[in-house]
Amino acid sequence: MALGVLGVVIPVYNEGDWIRRSLAALRVAATRASWPLEIVVVDDGSTDETVAILDGLAEGIHLVRQENQGRFAARLAGLRALRARYVLLLDSRVLLDPDALVTLKARVTEDESSAWNAHVNVATAGNPWAAFWSGLTKVGWRRYFANPRRVSFGPTDFNAYPKGTGAFAAPTQVILAAAAGFSSLFADQRLASDDTKLLRNVAAATPINIDPGFSCLYFGRDSFQRWARQSYFRGTTFVDGYVGTRRNAALVLAGVAALGVTGGWLAIRRPAVVGGLAAAGVAGAAAATRLSGGDGRETTAVAGLLVPFAAVFGAGFVRGLVLALRS
Repeated sequence: MALGVLGVVIPVYNEGDWIRRSLAALRVAATRASWPLEIVVVDDGSTDETVAILDGLAEGIHLVRQENQGRFAARLAGLRALRARYVLLLDSRVLLDPDALVTLKARVTEDESSAWNAHVNVATAGNPWAAFWSGLTKVGWRRYFANPRRVSFGPTDFNAYPKGTGAFAAPTQVILAAAAGFSSLFADQRLASDDTKLLRNVAAATPINIDPGFSCLYFGRDSFQRWARQSYFRGTTFVDGYVGTRRNAALVLAGVAALGVTGGWLAIRRPAVVGGLAAAGVAGAAAATRLSGGDGRETTAVAGLLVPFAAVFGAGFVRGLVLALRS
């Protein structure tokens, strides 16, 4: 059976300049792979010039508009508007490498039921905020980033390998089935962990693969304010993706409260101890970044931003625990 058209779903929220670049890189990659595209762009309630920019890009894409409901709802709307049997989920800040779809097409031709997560490189030059996330990611998923190679993983080793819906390809019906089994601890779906929970369902149905040849470049937030908002948001979504149940949320919240009381007491009575622990944590994180394959830029960013990150991410994490219990 012929492979057919590659469906592409791109959610957009106030990212007008980036969607133009993302679409341009996508079309270059598709041309090099000789792979026709069906592109669905979902405007998730943009409020800036993105609205007009998308109107100007409407030729050659299927444009869907909705009120702001979050990435999960936007991607689901795009999937439902799609006719292609195989789909690439792509974020507007992600630029596919020129030969990325050459590799993906070859792999999918071998097995049309396979799922593939892109190898993501992060643009870190002149952007310590993006370098921080890149370094932290390499520490968390060091089993892969210390030695990038073709790998496959499932539910048992799901947490050991990188994955995300920013550049992820799979049969359309597999992702729709995973979305049908999606649930969140939060009443507001805009805060849901759409990456982790959705892909955990995919991994339960079929192994997820990574190949360095299917690669892309991600452009992260480029200011402290945007980085802090993203850190706070990720702290909240981390609860939804990994805490699991409201009972667990209650137990973790109690533990966090006890830790906060202990930390406050130490800060007042033993400030030198707290300072020493913080310094040791920073040094350990920097060393772990380097050992996990991080470069000098990433190592420096992790060391410099770890303390503010812990504060902002921690605040978002507490918020997520509270929201889970309120739901």
